Amino acid sequence: MGDIPEGWEKRTSRSSGKDYYLNLYTKESQWDPPSEPAKKMSAQTVRASHLLVKHCESRRPMNWKKEEITRTKDEALQLLLGYRQQITSGQVEFGDLAKQHSDCSSANREGDLGSFGPGQMQKPFEEATFALDVGELSEPIWTDSGVHIILRTG
Repeated sequence: MGDIPEGWEKRTSRSSGKDYYLNLYTKESQWDPPSEPAKKMSAQTVRASHLLVKHCESRRPMNWKKEEITRTKDEALQLLLGYRQQITSGQVEFGDLAKQHSDCSSANREGDLGSFGPGQMQKPFEEATFALDVGELSEPIWTDSGVHIILRTG
């Protein structure tokens, strides 16, 4: 690929073995090779919570409780749609459902991922989050991790 733009460092993920790129100023990382010098600050940040349902084809088909995930993609989507319906109908709060059912370790924080900027999350997740208004709940979003619903909180 050639030289990495100024302010970036190429590293290798210990969990996946894939290369990623670290912004040396902000410590933000991204999978895609950077095309321009590192910015000193994120252009914008958002804050979000999510509920993740993994499936047998997920990047890591195991949840934070160390349970192996064997459900299919379609079963994962049906499960997530059921959770989304419970939230939108007012039956249950997003955070309570994320705490009980999310396959991400953020479950112990009611799905809260904190603030993040461009390049810090998988692209479909990032794009969906930035497109939401604060307080808005996404439709199902697919990433290499599984299928998510995202609640933008800031």
